[in-house]
Amino acid sequence: MNSASSRSRTLKTVGALGMAAATAVLMTGCGQSSDSATSAATSEAAKVVPQKQTTSPSASAQLTEDQQERKKVLDATKVTFDDAATTATGEVAGGKLVDLDLEGVDDDDNDQSPSPTGSGSPTGSASPTGSASPTGSASPTGSASPTGTASPTGSASPSGTGTSRPSASPGADGPVWAAEVAEKDGTIHTVRINAVDGKVIEARVDADQDADDKKQTADLLAQATQTPQQAAKVATEKKKGTVTSVGLDDNEGNGVIWQVDVVGSDWKKTTFDVDAKNDTIVREETDKD
Repeated sequence: MNSASSRSRTLKTVGALGMAAATAVLMTGCGQSSDSATSAATSEAAKVVPQKQTTSPSASAQLTEDQQERKKVLDATKVTFDDAATTATGEVAGGKLVDLDLEGVDDDDNDQSPSPTGSGSPTGSASPTGSASPTGSASPTGSASPTGTASPTGSASPSGTGTSRPSASPGADGPVWAAEVAEKDGTIHTVRINAVDGKVIEARVDADQDADDKKQTADLLAQATQTPQQAAKVATEKKKGTVTSVGLDDNEGNGVIWQVDVVGSDWKKTTFDVDAKNDTIVREETDKD
């Protein structure tokens, strides 16, 4: 009788332990199922909601081709408009600035500007007129200047007052300021300046001027009572940025203007027509390219 009771108590104890173990297993399984379900839900949500991008696209990728070119040229330019203007006028005794342009800022500058090496042609050969190249080498014909006297550098100006002389070249890829400086009679000299170190690359009298061209230039300068520096100041007060071009022009018969190009921090170019007598802005246009 006592043995039967003992076995009964043992069986009950074993059964209780088995039930407890089963319960534990069930609870563990439920927990794992719950965690798995949560992880699966999170993964599915991640597929639906895109992850936030931590890096933004580069600024250059958002610029147009023209804006990227302006940025490239201006990043390399160390000589300001004011300094280039001072250097250019210093090359011509009593000269006044008529035009100053930073080459390469716009596509048409690349098409029309002389070779960066300062030579008369892309190959560095002499010009068709027979005058020497800016490097000082003699022309193929070996002829003297139109005045009949040869220049020490191998060429002379048509008026006999100016010369083309060699200077350091900035290299084919260096930015260049191209200036036109006029004498009192309207004779224009071309002066090209390295926009990195400020050295003069070339200084020569334009060979294709006639009496009418000179008179027209002299008349425009006589009407302009404001300097190009003053016009540039007016333009940059209206739009903060870098002056890349200033040129004197006729305002369609309504006096004369300084046309000023300013490139802003967005690398867009704005052109201002500034009255050359009273510094009033008469036109403003922004290039969206």
